[in-house]
Amino acid sequence: MRSGYEGGSVVNPSYEDVCTGTTGHAEVIEVTYDPAKIKYDELLEVFWKTHDPTTLNRQGADVGTQYRSVIFYHNQEQKIIAEQYKKELNDTKAFGNPVVTAIEKASPFYVAENYHQNYFNRNGNQPYCKMVIVPKLDKMEKVFKAKLKR
Repeated sequence: MRSGYEGGSVVNPSYEDVCTGTTGHAEVIEVTYDPAKIKYDELLEVFWKTHDPTTLNRQGADVGTQYRSVIFYHNQEQKIIAEQYKKELNDTKAFGNPVVTAIEKASPFYVAENYHQNYFNRNGNQPYCKMVIVPKLDKMEKVFKAKLKR
C-alpha cells in the first residue's frame, strides 16, 4: 500500500500542489492485493465502511476536491463490481444519505512524498492522528475483527 495522488491533470504533483485543490487530484492510497487471498468486493466493503461516502469533497474537517470519495478502477470487472456495490448501498439507503463516491477509470498514480508513507505509524501521537485516524482504525477493528491478520 502506498499513499499518493490520482485523478488530476498535473504531472507529478507535490502535496502542496494537491492541497491547493486546483490540480484535480485526490489524496488516495494504492492497494496491491492478491485476489486469491482477498476479493475486490471485500476491499470495497472496507473502503465504504471506514469513511463517509456520502459527503461530496469532504472527509471530516478536511474539505476540498482532493478529499473526495473516489474509487479508481483498473478493469471493466472492477468497474462493474464497484458500481453494483454503490447501487446496492443507495438502493438500501445503507448510509441514510446517498453515496456520492465517484467511480473513475484509473489514471496515473503519483506516489506521495516519503513523509506521507506509513504516516500513522510514524505520527500516531499527533493530535490529527488521535482525533481522525484512531477512531477509523477502532471502527475497522470492530467491524472486520474476524478478517484481520495479527
